[in-house]
Amino acid sequence: MKILVIGNGGREHALVWKLSQDASRPNLYCAPGNAGTAALAENLPIGAEDVPALVAWAKENQPDLVVVGPEAPLCLGITDALEAEGLKVFGPCEAAARLEGSKAFSKDVMEKAGVPTARFRVYTDSATAIDELEDFGFPVVIKADGLAAGKGVVIAQTREEAESAIHDMLDDGRFGAAGAEVVIEEFLEGEEASVFALCDGEHVVLLPPAQDHKRVFDNDEGPNTGGMGAYTSAPIATYEVMRFTKEEIVLPVLRELKSRGIVYKGVLFCGLMIGRKGINVLEFNCRFGDPETEVVVPSIASDLVPILMACADGTLSDDLVSLRTESATTVVMASPGYPGAYAKGAEITGLEAAEAAGCLVFHAGTTLKDGKVVTSGGRVLTVTAFGKDLRDAVARAYEGVNCIHFEGAHYRRDIAAKAFKYL
Repeated sequence: MKILVIGNGGREHALVWKLSQDASRPNLYCAPGNAGTAALAENLPIGAEDVPALVAWAKENQPDLVVVGPEAPLCLGITDALEAEGLKVFGPCEAAARLEGSKAFSKDVMEKAGVPTARFRVYTDSATAIDELEDFGFPVVIKADGLAAGKGVVIAQTREEAESAIHDMLDDGRFGAAGAEVVIEEFLEGEEASVFALCDGEHVVLLPPAQDHKRVFDNDEGPNTGGMGAYTSAPIATYEVMRFTKEEIVLPVLRELKSRGIVYKGVLFCGLMIGRKGINVLEFNCRFGDPETEVVVPSIASDLVPILMACADGTLSDDLVSLRTESATTVVMASPGYPGAYAKGAEITGLEAAEAAGCLVFHAGTTLKDGKVVTSGGRVLTVTAFGKDLRDAVARAYEGVNCIHFEGAHYRRDIAAKAFKYL
């Protein structure tokens, strides 16, 4: 069996690692991959967004399954292109991927499906958007409609900040076509949780809930990042929250999409806000989240290949998915300066020591240079550990972090601290 994984981050390394454990022992390929995937798969020199080259490789090499990691190739229609060649893909079609690719589309689907979400309006004209700001109060959330590399959401505390964000997106073209429309929505307070829903178009299986940490510094201070760590299972996501997510969010969305002629296959990432206004959807993503994948996917006890195949084939069932009972935590180690400008090429040491301490080390921004592993991105590594309980998992993860060194490395020291008040 041959499997191609598309992407080069910690999410893709975690997926490659889990697939490498499968009883079928598949031959694995990763495009473009990183220094971590290179130890488990053959890295291919093809960018994750180079859809024609990826399709050409797959057409020639005929993998049994293609697993798409990032959102960009999904929104560019890679699943449609691969399926047109008779290939099997884990990841939604272009029309379904609009749940992430267009916030206005996502909001429309939620509204029609009766899914709870923040009150919103969509604008193409800055004057009208600014005139109606008072209808939302402050703080207020301003979102570029399309993909903006995680930078298209502004939580404006004041009218001045909101007006500036609207002008940036609609008048100054800061995000190009992605900002040609903006969604303005009410600000919701509470605690966030991430839930991955495996989907085959009809059936849904939820994976353990996780909680991400977006701010770069402890105590949720500093600018937003791609995520500085995560843990599972998040106690804020109770049994009732998970039941509600499946019955009142995911299944209605699948039915609404189907009514539009769209079949959603793959994983649907539900970003939830749980607070005094109940359970609301902040966003949908059309792929596994990062760094949540680095704790959720290793928490799957059963083989991953049959699960992903079943999603693609429309044969998903609960009995395919069994889970580990331990808690898991992952801590992101980042380059100095991240999430701003950062240097590359720093040598990384201590990886073997961290693994000897029982941690899984997933590479997010690394490459090989002269036989050494060096930094190549802002988020460099995610260090994952399991424990008999969450406190134990946290302690073990930081033990692994303390084994690893590269110049200027920084990380949060309070991953999962929010959960302790529930324990």
